[in-house]
Amino acid sequence: MSEAKPGKTVPLQGTGYPHPLRGARASLSRVWLELRHRRLGRRYGHLVLEWIDGVPLLVLPDVFNPVLFRGGELLAHTLRDHPLLATPGLRVLDLGCGSGVVAVFAARRGAEVTATDINPSAVRCARINALLNRVEARVETAVGDLFEPVAGRAFDLIVFNPPFFRGRPRDPLDHAWRGEDVFERFATGLDRHLAPGGRAWVLLSTDGAGKGFAEGIATGAASAARGHSRRK
Repeated sequence: MSEAKPGKTVPLQGTGYPHPLRGARASLSRVWLELRHRRLGRRYGHLVLEWIDGVPLLVLPDVFNPVLFRGGELLAHTLRDHPLLATPGLRVLDLGCGSGVVAVFAARRGAEVTATDINPSAVRCARINALLNRVEARVETAVGDLFEPVAGRAFDLIVFNPPFFRGRPRDPLDHAWRGEDVFERFATGLDRHLAPGGRAWVLLSTDGAGKGFAEGIATGAASAARGHSRRK
Protein backbone atom coordinates (compact mmCIF):
# COMPACT_ATOMS: atom_id res chain seq x y z
CA MET A 1 0.00 0.00 0.00
CA SER A 2 1.23 3.49 -0.78
CA GLU A 3 0.67 6.77 0.98
CA ALA A 4 0.58 10.15 -0.74
CA LYS A 5 0.67 13.58 0.79
CA PRO A 6 -0.08 16.94 -0.87
CA GLY A 7 2.82 18.10 -3.03
CA LYS A 8 4.74 14.86 -2.67
CA THR A 9 5.07 11.96 -5.09
CA VAL A 10 5.77 8.56 -3.57
CA PRO A 11 6.45 5.19 -5.21
CA LEU A 12 3.40 3.00 -5.44
CA GLN A 13 3.66 -0.52 -4.10
CA GLY A 14 1.55 -3.63 -4.58
CA THR A 15 0.13 -5.97 -1.99
CA GLY A 16 2.31 -8.85 -3.08
CA TYR A 17 -0.35 -11.36 -4.05
CA PRO A 18 1.42 -14.62 -4.98
CA HIS A 19 0.98 -15.41 -8.65
CA PRO A 20 3.10 -17.51 -11.06
CA LEU A 21 2.38 -15.17 -13.98
CA ARG A 22 3.87 -12.05 -12.40
CA GLY A 23 5.38 -9.97 -15.15
CA ALA A 24 3.16 -11.48 -17.86
CA ARG A 25 0.65 -9.46 -19.77
CA ALA A 26 -2.13 -7.82 -17.79
CA SER A 27 -4.76 -9.70 -19.79
CA LEU A 28 -3.41 -13.04 -18.57
CA SER A 29 -3.22 -11.77 -15.02
CA ARG A 30 -6.81 -10.61 -15.18
CA VAL A 31 -7.98 -14.03 -16.39
CA TRP A 32 -6.11 -15.67 -13.52
CA LEU A 33 -7.57 -13.31 -10.93
CA GLU A 34 -11.12 -13.77 -12.17
CA LEU A 35 -10.78 -17.55 -12.32
CA ARG A 36 -9.38 -17.59 -8.80
CA HIS A 37 -12.25 -15.43 -7.60
CA ARG A 38 -14.90 -17.51 -9.33
CA ARG A 39 -13.31 -20.80 -8.27
CA LEU A 40 -14.26 -20.00 -4.71
CA GLY A 41 -17.83 -20.84 -5.73
CA ARG A 42 -20.54 -19.68 -3.38
CA ARG A 43 -18.36 -16.90 -1.96
CA TYR A 44 -18.33 -15.12 -5.35
CA GLY A 45 -21.47 -13.52 -6.79
CA HIS A 46 -23.61 -14.72 -3.89
CA LEU A 47 -24.95 -13.33 -0.64
CA VAL A 48 -22.37 -14.32 1.99
CA LEU A 49 -21.35 -13.32 5.49
CA GLU A 50 -17.60 -12.88 5.90
CA TRP A 51 -15.52 -12.11 9.00
CA ILE A 52 -12.32 -10.13 9.55
CA ASP A 53 -10.95 -10.21 13.10
CA GLY A 54 -14.38 -11.08 14.44
CA VAL A 55 -16.05 -8.21 12.57
CA PRO A 56 -18.98 -9.39 10.40
CA LEU A 57 -19.28 -8.15 6.82
CA LEU A 58 -22.27 -8.98 4.69
CA VAL A 59 -21.36 -9.14 0.98
CA LEU A 60 -24.18 -8.71 -1.55
CA PRO A 61 -24.07 -10.66 -4.85
CA ASP A 62 -23.11 -7.65 -6.99
CA VAL A 63 -20.35 -6.47 -4.62
CA PHE A 64 -16.67 -7.41 -4.61
CA ASN A 65 -15.83 -9.76 -1.74
CA PRO A 66 -12.97 -8.20 0.29
CA VAL A 67 -11.96 -11.49 1.93
CA LEU A 68 -11.19 -13.47 -1.22
CA PHE A 69 -7.92 -11.56 -1.66
CA ARG A 70 -5.56 -10.23 0.97
CA GLY A 71 -6.26 -6.57 0.20
CA GLY A 72 -9.41 -6.33 2.31
CA GLU A 73 -7.71 -7.76 5.38
CA LEU A 74 -4.63 -5.59 4.79
CA LEU A 75 -6.75 -2.45 4.79
CA ALA A 76 -8.71 -3.59 7.84
CA HIS A 77 -5.56 -4.36 9.82
CA THR A 78 -3.92 -1.08 8.79
CA LEU A 79 -6.93 0.89 9.95
CA ARG A 80 -7.13 -1.15 13.14
CA ASP A 81 -3.49 -0.50 14.08
CA HIS A 82 -2.40 2.80 12.52
CA PRO A 83 -1.93 5.67 15.01
CA LEU A 84 -3.45 8.17 12.57
CA LEU A 85 -6.87 6.65 13.26
CA ALA A 86 -6.59 7.73 16.89
CA THR A 87 -6.82 11.38 15.76
CA PRO A 88 -10.02 12.91 17.21
CA GLY A 89 -12.52 13.95 14.56
CA LEU A 90 -10.57 12.36 11.70
CA ARG A 91 -12.47 12.72 8.43
CA VAL A 92 -12.07 9.67 6.19
CA LEU A 93 -13.20 9.13 2.61
CA ASP A 94 -13.65 5.47 1.63
CA LEU A 95 -13.44 5.89 -2.13
CA GLY A 96 -14.88 2.95 -4.08
CA CYS A 97 -16.09 1.49 -0.81
CA GLY A 98 -17.30 -1.91 -2.02
CA SER A 99 -18.61 -3.82 0.98
CA GLY A 100 -17.55 -1.02 3.33
CA VAL A 101 -14.65 -2.77 5.06
CA VAL A 102 -12.68 0.49 5.22
CA ALA A 103 -15.69 2.46 6.43
CA VAL A 104 -16.46 -0.02 9.18
CA PHE A 105 -12.92 -0.38 10.51
CA ALA A 106 -12.28 3.37 10.37
CA ALA A 107 -15.56 4.15 12.13
CA ARG A 108 -14.75 1.57 14.79
CA ARG A 109 -11.68 3.71 15.58
CA GLY A 110 -13.91 6.77 15.95
CA ALA A 111 -13.41 8.38 12.53
CA GLU A 112 -16.16 10.23 10.67
CA VAL A 113 -16.42 8.32 7.39
CA THR A 114 -17.94 9.03 3.99
CA ALA A 115 -18.19 5.89 1.84
CA THR A 116 -18.83 6.25 -1.90
CA ASP A 117 -19.01 3.90 -4.85
CA ILE A 118 -20.25 4.00 -8.43
CA ASN A 119 -22.03 0.69 -7.79
CA PRO A 120 -25.35 1.28 -5.95
CA SER A 121 -25.26 -2.26 -4.55
CA ALA A 122 -21.87 -1.53 -3.00
CA VAL A 123 -23.15 1.60 -1.29
CA ARG A 124 -26.15 -0.34 0.01
CA CYS A 125 -23.79 -3.05 1.24
CA ALA A 126 -21.57 -0.56 3.05
CA ARG A 127 -24.60 0.94 4.77
CA ILE A 128 -25.80 -2.51 5.86
CA ASN A 129 -22.38 -3.30 7.31
CA ALA A 130 -22.27 -0.01 9.16
CA LEU A 131 -25.63 -0.89 10.73
CA LEU A 132 -24.53 -4.47 11.40
CA ASN A 133 -21.50 -3.21 13.30
CA ARG A 134 -23.34 -0.38 15.04
CA VAL A 135 -21.24 2.41 13.56
CA GLU A 136 -23.96 3.88 11.33
CA ALA A 137 -23.86 7.19 13.20
CA ARG A 138 -20.29 7.72 11.93
CA VAL A 139 -20.74 6.45 8.37
CA GLU A 140 -22.31 8.47 5.56
CA THR A 141 -22.85 6.77 2.20
CA ALA A 142 -23.34 8.14 -1.32
CA VAL A 143 -23.53 6.77 -4.86
CA GLY A 144 -21.29 8.34 -7.48
CA ASP A 145 -18.15 8.19 -9.59
CA LEU A 146 -14.92 8.90 -7.70
CA PHE A 147 -15.09 12.38 -6.10
CA GLU A 148 -18.46 13.41 -7.60
CA PRO A 149 -20.51 12.73 -4.42
CA VAL A 150 -18.12 14.79 -2.25
CA ALA A 151 -17.67 17.89 -4.41
CA GLY A 152 -16.34 20.79 -2.37
CA ARG A 153 -15.40 18.64 0.62
CA ALA A 154 -11.97 17.80 2.03
CA PHE A 155 -10.77 14.87 4.11
CA ASP A 156 -7.88 14.06 6.42
CA LEU A 157 -7.51 10.56 4.96
CA ILE A 158 -8.61 9.17 1.60
CA VAL A 159 -8.44 5.40 1.15
CA PHE A 160 -8.71 4.00 -2.37
CA ASN A 161 -8.54 0.41 -3.58
CA PRO A 162 -8.76 1.00 -7.36
CA PRO A 163 -9.74 -1.49 -10.07
CA PHE A 164 -7.14 -4.12 -10.94
CA PHE A 165 -7.08 -3.35 -14.67
CA ARG A 166 -7.88 -0.80 -17.34
CA GLY A 167 -10.94 -1.38 -19.50
CA ARG A 168 -14.67 -0.81 -19.76
CA PRO A 169 -16.62 -2.52 -16.93
CA ARG A 170 -19.19 -5.04 -18.18
CA ASP A 171 -21.53 -4.84 -15.18
CA PRO A 172 -21.68 -3.25 -11.71
CA LEU A 173 -19.49 -5.93 -10.10
CA ASP A 174 -16.90 -5.52 -12.87
CA HIS A 175 -16.21 -1.96 -11.69
CA ALA A 176 -14.05 -3.58 -9.01
CA TRP A 177 -11.97 -5.21 -11.76
CA ARG A 178 -11.75 -2.63 -14.52
CA GLY A 179 -11.80 1.12 -15.06
CA GLU A 180 -10.97 3.27 -18.07
CA ASP A 181 -9.46 6.57 -16.90
CA VAL A 182 -9.95 6.04 -13.17
CA PHE A 183 -6.28 6.50 -12.34
CA GLU A 184 -5.86 9.87 -14.06
CA ARG A 185 -9.14 11.26 -12.70
CA PHE A 186 -8.27 10.15 -9.18
CA ALA A 187 -4.91 11.91 -9.36
CA THR A 188 -6.44 15.05 -10.86
CA GLY A 189 -9.06 15.36 -8.14
CA LEU A 190 -7.02 14.21 -5.16
CA ASP A 191 -5.44 17.54 -4.24
CA ARG A 192 -8.82 19.29 -4.14
CA HIS A 193 -10.18 16.80 -1.61
CA LEU A 194 -7.25 16.49 0.79
CA ALA A 195 -7.37 18.74 3.82
CA PRO A 196 -4.13 20.51 4.82
CA GLY A 197 -1.80 17.79 6.03
CA GLY A 198 -4.13 15.14 4.64
CA ARG A 199 -3.02 11.76 3.34
CA ALA A 200 -4.11 9.29 0.68
CA TRP A 201 -3.64 5.53 1.01
CA VAL A 202 -3.79 3.60 -2.27
CA LEU A 203 -3.82 -0.18 -2.41
CA LEU A 204 -2.53 -1.90 -5.55
CA SER A 205 -2.15 -5.47 -6.73
CA THR A 206 1.15 -6.51 -8.25
CA ASP A 207 -0.91 -8.53 -10.74
CA GLY A 208 -2.91 -5.54 -11.87
CA ALA A 209 -2.18 -2.25 -13.58
CA GLY A 210 0.19 -0.98 -10.91
CA LYS A 211 2.57 0.55 -13.41
CA GLY A 212 -0.35 2.10 -15.26
CA PHE A 213 -1.67 3.56 -12.03
CA ALA A 214 1.71 5.14 -11.30
CA GLU A 215 1.73 6.64 -14.80
CA GLY A 216 -1.85 7.80 -14.35
CA ILE A 217 -0.97 9.44 -11.04
CA ALA A 218 1.88 11.30 -12.74
CA THR A 219 -0.35 12.38 -15.65
CA GLY A 220 -3.20 13.46 -13.38
CA ALA A 221 -0.89 15.26 -10.98
CA ALA A 222 0.73 17.16 -13.85
CA SER A 223 -2.70 18.14 -15.15
CA ALA A 224 -3.77 19.31 -11.68
CA ALA A 225 -0.56 21.34 -11.33
CA ARG A 226 -1.20 23.08 -14.66
CA GLY A 227 -4.72 23.88 -13.51
CA HIS A 228 -3.45 25.43 -10.28
CA SER A 229 -0.94 27.52 -12.23
CA ARG A 230 -3.64 28.88 -14.53
CA ARG A 231 -5.83 29.84 -11.55
CA LYS A 232 -3.05 31.86 -9.90
